[in-house]
Amino acid sequence: MLIEEVYKNALVVSSGCKLTTVNEFTDQLPALRPEVLIEVAYGMIKKIDCDFDKVVTEEDKGAPIATAISMLTGRPLAMARWYPYRINNINNNIVKINSEYFDGEMYLNGINEGDRVIIVDDTLSTGGAVVSLIKAIESAGGIVSKVICAVEKIQNNGRKNVRDKTGHDVITLLKKSLSAESVTVME
Repeated sequence: MLIEEVYKNALVVSSGCKLTTVNEFTDQLPALRPEVLIEVAYGMIKKIDCDFDKVVTEEDKGAPIATAISMLTGRPLAMARWYPYRINNINNNIVKINSEYFDGEMYLNGINEGDRVIIVDDTLSTGGAVVSLIKAIESAGGIVSKVICAVEKIQNNGRKNVRDKTGHDVITLLKKSLSAESVTVME
């Protein structure tokens, strides 16, 4: 798989308190090849075994893969933003987020009561972004049908954190572990 190659060749850096990678898939360094994005999108779509009305992600690193899945499945894309822009109180769906990279508020757009959604993200690390997305969707009256992330950084316990805080399981395509020197891709 190309995504394995991307992570085996990724640069490991410190994001302050945690190790992270700089790579083609999440950081577009080098620029993201369409064949990597397509491979990951189709791999994720194969794991979606439920009915859904919308694809939901956050506007940062999850946006490219969620956009591809939206286009390939023909389902609308709803996006959580890191900043507010209230227009006649249209965007009142605000949740706190505490993730590996960001603490603050997230503003979810485009979810209505009864919408069945899948959450798509690039990486599951601590689970903070996914937990916040689930809370935002459910507070809007939406139904989380599936949570799927392309990559799981196993040492940060994100899968367990999401399950413990929301009751939802997360499906991933690839698991990785980081050391200061390298990325280990797990089967």
